[in-house]
Amino acid sequence: MSDDNSPISARVAKQLFAAFRNAPALVLAVSGGPDSVALMWLAARWQRSLARGPQLTIVTVDHGLRADAAREAREVKRLATGLGLTHRTVRWRGAKPKTGLPAAAREARYRLLAEAARKAGASHVLTAHTRDDQAETLLMRMLRGSGLAGLSAMASLTARDGIVLARPLLDVPKSQLVATLKRAKISFADDPTNRDTAFTRPRLRALLPQLAAEGGDSRSLARLASRLSRANAAVEVLVDGAERFLQLRARGDAPQAAGRSFEAEAFALLPEEVRLRLLLRAVNSLGHEGPAELGKVEALLAALDQAMAPGSRAAPNGRAILKQTLAGALISLAGGRIHVAPAPARRSKAGSKAGPRAEKGGS
Repeated sequence: MSDDNSPISARVAKQLFAAFRNAPALVLAVSGGPDSVALMWLAARWQRSLARGPQLTIVTVDHGLRADAAREAREVKRLATGLGLTHRTVRWRGAKPKTGLPAAAREARYRLLAEAARKAGASHVLTAHTRDDQAETLLMRMLRGSGLAGLSAMASLTARDGIVLARPLLDVPKSQLVATLKRAKISFADDPTNRDTAFTRPRLRALLPQLAAEGGDSRSLARLASRLSRANAAVEVLVDGAERFLQLRARGDAPQAAGRSFEAEAFALLPEEVRLRLLLRAVNSLGHEGPAELGKVEALLAALDQAMAPGSRAAPNGRAILKQTLAGALISLAGGRIHVAPAPARRSKAGSKAGPRAEKGGS
C-alpha cells in the first residue's frame, strides 16, 4: 500500500483479514467514525467473498458522554443492516469519573466489547486502530517517559479478558480508509472530541504535520514502534531465561513461604533491565493492589542494589536488610536472598482491613 491516499482494494482487504478466516465469529467495534466504518465495510466485503466465513457482529459502545452518541449508534446500525450484518449497541452506565475520563472510558469500552464477544461466541474483537493511532500512542508514551515495553505501543494482537483484541488496520494510514469510504459513497460521523484540545491525544495530533515536515510522519513513527516492539520481545526472552536460571539456582534450598525467592548474588549478576523486569513480574504476580508503576519498581531495584553493594552493613541476627511494600507485595532482602510475597492487607485508621489500593500502571 504505497499510496496513502488510494482506496483499499479487495485483494489487500483479503490480506488484512486472512488471519481470521477460520474464526467462528468476530465482533467489530464500530463507533461511526471513518476508521471503524471502513473496518466494517471492508470486513463485510471480505466475508461475502468467502464460501464460509465467520459470523460478524457489529458492536457500538455508547459511553453516554455526548448527546450525538445515540444518533451515531443508530446510523451505524442502519449501515450494518444494509450490509446484512447484526448490530448491537452497548452502554457504559453509572457515574463517570471527574478526572482520567479518557482512560476510564477506554477501560469501559474494552470491558463491554469483551462481554459482547462472549455473548456472540466470538474469538476476536476487531478494532480500527490505524497507523496514525500507533504514531500518536508512541508520542504519548514517549512524553510520559515509558519504558521499552510501553514504547512498543500497540500490538496487532492482545489477549484481554479471555478475548483476543485484534487490530488488522494497524499498518494502514487513516487517509486510505477515508478514500475507501469516499469511493464507496459511504458517510461517517465526525466526533468533535477528536479535536478537543482539553485532551492530550488531540493536542499531539495537531503537532503531527510539523513533525512530518521534519521526517517524523506516521510511517516513520510506526516503524520505530515496530522496532522497539521487536527489541522488547527479545528482552522478554532474556527475562524468561533469567527466571529459569534463578529457579535452577534455588533448587535444593529450604522450602520458602508463599511467594518468590531469588538468590541475591545470582540476581545481581543479571543486566539491570532483566533484574527490573523480574521484580516487576514478581510484584505484579503476588501483589494485590494493581500493576506496579515502573518508576517505583526502578526505585525498589536501586534500593536493593544499594543494600547488596559490597561493604553494605549486614543486619544483625539474620533480620532483613531491606523491607518494602509495593503494589500490595512485600519485598525483603535477608539471608542473602530477595523475597517477594503478598503483603498483609492494609488497615484503615479505624482498625478494619482496607481494600486494595490501585497503583497507576506503568510500562
